[in-house]
Amino acid sequence: MEFNSFEVKYDADSKDVTEHSHEDKPRPYLCTVCDKRFTQRATLNQHKRLHSGGSSYSCTQCEKQFTSEPYLRKHMNVHSSKYKCVECGKCFRNNYYLAAHRRIHSGEKPFECTVCSKRFTQAGHLTKHSSIHSGEKPYKCHMCNKAFRKSDSLHNHMRFHTGSKPHSCKHCSEQFTRLEQLKAHLLKSHDEGSWLTCNICPRKFSRITTLKRHLLRHSNIKSYICNKCPKRFYSVSKLKRHQMVHSDLRRFCCGLCGRRFKRKYCVVRHFEKCSHNLIFITV
Repeated sequence: MEFNSFEVKYDADSKDVTEHSHEDKPRPYLCTVCDKRFTQRATLNQHKRLHSGGSSYSCTQCEKQFTSEPYLRKHMNVHSSKYKCVECGKCFRNNYYLAAHRRIHSGEKPFECTVCSKRFTQAGHLTKHSSIHSGEKPYKCHMCNKAFRKSDSLHNHMRFHTGSKPHSCKHCSEQFTRLEQLKAHLLKSHDEGSWLTCNICPRKFSRITTLKRHLLRHSNIKSYICNKCPKRFYSVSKLKRHQMVHSDLRRFCCGLCGRRFKRKYCVVRHFEKCSHNLIFITV
């Protein structure tokens, strides 16, 4: 897939911070191809070369490409086992990322929310959580009225209505709505990437969020209780998904036929059938 033009978005009031070596800095520059954010415009411009085919530094071990030699040198640490986790064997490009990863195994949560005292393993997770206390969601979807705190979150959400799949697999014809879906596919179907292993049981996961939800099951603590029935859940996302059973609200709308659904996966599954039928009728 070729990308010949790029749109640079700058959010003046952005507070989207991700844990990094300069984690206290906002990342207002957004790549509209993969939704990755950067602290400086120059870094974004360098990153865009990845999508335009301007990567000239290739890894001899895994064929990944980089826009500069320093990026390639940092990446090579993953193959040298210099920064290797003794618990699961996963390797990292520097000690900073290794230290952050180790908290998954130790359970250490050094970052605490000053509003509700909830603790997190990474500063980026705390920053994302803190936004729930602001209560402001100025960006609203015109199809299902769901509101978002950031414009790029609305942008990502709209793909479920339009059926847009901008992330393509370089090994096969599969396409995906979100970048993390592509990464999971590369790992499961093409063995590209690293599995995350539970330190309690043999199960493996492609995403850190899935592993964390799984670890909650080992703790057997269901802290989230439905206010409509006695059911309890391990996470707030599971609780919210369950609460839709008690509601008549259908927030997700098919962009082709207008049919509405309670759950996101239902409209995605429906959209595939709906678009197939539309093509069949057109032909």
